Amino acid sequence: MKLWEKGISTDKQIDFFTVGNDRELDLVLAKYDVLGNIAQAKMLCKVGLITEKEKENLLKALNEILNEIEVGNFSIEEDFEDIHSKVEFLLTEKIGDAGKKIHTARSRNDQVLVDMNLYLKDELNLIKDSTKELFDLLMEAAEKYKNVLLPGYTHFQIAMPSSFGLWFSAYAESLIDDVIFLNAALEVVDQNPLGSAAGYGSSFPIDRSYTTQELGFKTLKYNSVAAQMSRGKSEKSTSFALSSLASTLAKLSMDVTLYMSQNFNFVSLPAHLTTGSSIMPHKKNPDVFELIRGKCNKVQALPYELTLITNNLPSGYHRDLQLLKEGLIPAIQTIKSCLEMAHYSLKDIQVKDNILDDPKYDYLFTVDSLNELVNQGIPFRDAYKIIGEQVEKGTFTSPKKTTHTHEGSINNLCLEEIKKKMSKII
Repeated sequence: MKLWEKGISTDKQIDFFTVGNDRELDLVLAKYDVLGNIAQAKMLCKVGLITEKEKENLLKALNEILNEIEVGNFSIEEDFEDIHSKVEFLLTEKIGDAGKKIHTARSRNDQVLVDMNLYLKDELNLIKDSTKELFDLLMEAAEKYKNVLLPGYTHFQIAMPSSFGLWFSAYAESLIDDVIFLNAALEVVDQNPLGSAAGYGSSFPIDRSYTTQELGFKTLKYNSVAAQMSRGKSEKSTSFALSSLASTLAKLSMDVTLYMSQNFNFVSLPAHLTTGSSIMPHKKNPDVFELIRGKCNKVQALPYELTLITNNLPSGYHRDLQLLKEGLIPAIQTIKSCLEMAHYSLKDIQVKDNILDDPKYDYLFTVDSLNELVNQGIPFRDAYKIIGEQVEKGTFTSPKKTTHTHEGSINNLCLEEIKKKMSKII
């Protein structure tokens, strides 16, 4: 069944190519399509386009379908082009001609927009929740290990002293930036496109403000053409938010992978969270973090993929837009699983004490020693030369301690301020 059928059969090869994997992806959107139909039925009755009895029959049938979806007994067979045609078929099968009226004053275009916006709202909020859980875990670790020093690097060269408190809270505060992107995407998708129909509105006296309230959207996408043009923009906005979060997770995973190697040996994971080698019995590989890194790097390509699909499309609907789901829906599931696994693994991470006892880290403190000379009245450039000469002659003595006082430094992490910042943003 196709919503656009006019009694003329379509070539099977054309059908296969144009439908693609829409049925599989639409199963993810099924719940939201039914919710959109429920709001549509109520609105059609409110404005007098269907009777009260027809509305009640529609709502009863739609709730039955919704229950089937929620318990996992719903499918979209090959006879149907998409979720929209399957739901309309079931309605007609259950209640007769009233089921055929559900599409009044609507197009499949605004149906897809409603489904996707409702889906993205839910998923973005779930991702925010998971991001906050990871933030909390990182902040707990920062507090627990705030006095444990580790080397900081620039250019992969030993640079200046850092600490696990500084390292953990750095990624925690970076997640706040990612939540800002998630919030921005939510602002874009939290607009009701229903009633824009094929992009040019309807001559029926529909009540779009009513469906906005019924569907829980923050506001209405007023201009019908703008509503249609939001298809692509909503997906791209979400993809940029996912990409920002993926960047943070990938960098964190790279650090963990690096720090777990024997050459660094800063952190370790319990054996049950690592994997082995088929021929090397000593191996304890950080596969989880390598896969998080790889998967998140793949997610970071998504904004470019969606940009290339939608770039320079004129206003109005184009079938190219169908392809947006193929990248976005799997990426959402990927980022959710990466957040879950990062939290699951990092809660058991073990940090190594006394890392800086190794003499190779003595030069981490040259800047601290230089600054101490400056505090004694020696000009900075002269102090720089004095410490540099000590390093060259092998006479430099490392203080092996830090006395940093400014906000956000090793000895003044501002953890409470970072928590307050997240609370305000989240």
